[in-house]
Amino acid sequence: MLVFRQLFDPASSTYSYLLGDLPSGEAVLIDPVLEQAQRDATLVRELGLTLLATLDTHVHADHITGAWALHHETSSMIMLAKESGAEGANRYLTQGDEVAFGTRRLLVRATPGHSNSCLTFVLDDHSMAFTGDCLLIRGNGRTDLQQGSPARLYHSVHSQIFSLPETCLLYPAHDYRGLTVTSVAEERRFNPRLGAGTSVTEFTSTMQNRQLAHPKLIDIAIPANLRCGRPEHEPASVS
Repeated sequence: MLVFRQLFDPASSTYSYLLGDLPSGEAVLIDPVLEQAQRDATLVRELGLTLLATLDTHVHADHITGAWALHHETSSMIMLAKESGAEGANRYLTQGDEVAFGTRRLLVRATPGHSNSCLTFVLDDHSMAFTGDCLLIRGNGRTDLQQGSPARLYHSVHSQIFSLPETCLLYPAHDYRGLTVTSVAEERRFNPRLGAGTSVTEFTSTMQNRQLAHPKLIDIAIPANLRCGRPEHEPASVS
């Protein structure tokens, strides 16, 4: 049996996702937020789970990851993309890697475009996927920061996410309208930028003409997340 919890940080509109394998009690947490680390650690204990690892879908620009805090609270491993350039992780992930927790696995798909470090995590039975900021519900992540590229994002979505079964549920890292989940079929049909036959040329033009303010915490969040959330005064090594 799979334990699944969708968690929310209202300050950054970030979703975190706890997945646990009930027979073994092993669990992973996707996109933890620093301010919610104690909440998440408490939930893990209440559910009788052991947190094996935290996984970040990318180097976030709008909040600080809770990976380091949870590492010290629960001894969980820190995992994120090799392309992130971050220091202090226990494992760096690339296309085709697998993250096991008990009898279940998350399959790693590289989905750059929002940033170089973007990953999508796909559950082993292809019933759900966690798309980070690559694909949002009826939208997508911005492409004007962190080596973003509209063409790469378009290719990532179409080759790595839209290639999943139509029934696969998609869970993004953010939503600003109160929506919680979508599906491959929905986004293929209704996503105004990436679905319904939109070409890469049309998508690139749309993204290049967007005028977006910088994330408020970008100057704090990115340096901290390149340390996996480690405070500056803490030693750099992890055990």
